[in-house]
Amino acid sequence: MAGFSGDETAPFFGFLGAAAALVFSCMGAAYGTAKSGVGVASMGVMRPELVMKSIVPVVMAGVLGIYGLIIAVIISTGINPKAKSYYLFDGYAHLSSGLACGLAGLSAGMAIGIVGDAGVSWLQLATPPVWLPNRVVHEYICKYIRESFDAD
Repeated sequence: MAGFSGDETAPFFGFLGAAAALVFSCMGAAYGTAKSGVGVASMGVMRPELVMKSIVPVVMAGVLGIYGLIIAVIISTGINPKAKSYYLFDGYAHLSSGLACGLAGLSAGMAIGIVGDAGVSWLQLATPPVWLPNRVVHEYICKYIRESFDAD
């Protein structure tokens, strides 16, 4: 192979690390989005006024896939055996960094999904209904108006 310097199998491990970062991070993002999205859907049925508060875990889970994409791009741009020698050490370093990023994204996505779903479920139960204070104020105003007309 003309112009190639370094180990011939090293780029395989480097690109495998880039793929691992992207795939595992996106799997975590998908799981987190799906799991917390179920909570958002139930929130929309039970308490539609709180949907915007419960959308935060979905956004957090979606960002995990972007992190994996950024690391995959950084790793893949560092693999150019024709420009610079690329040895097995470099390939293994990129593989390990891709696995570290990808598996961290996977576990974070699972945690966001589980905690996001539980937190949204708790938010449905713990928050008093928004209409209750409005109804109480409405009753007092109507009572005051009735009393003021009855006094005349």
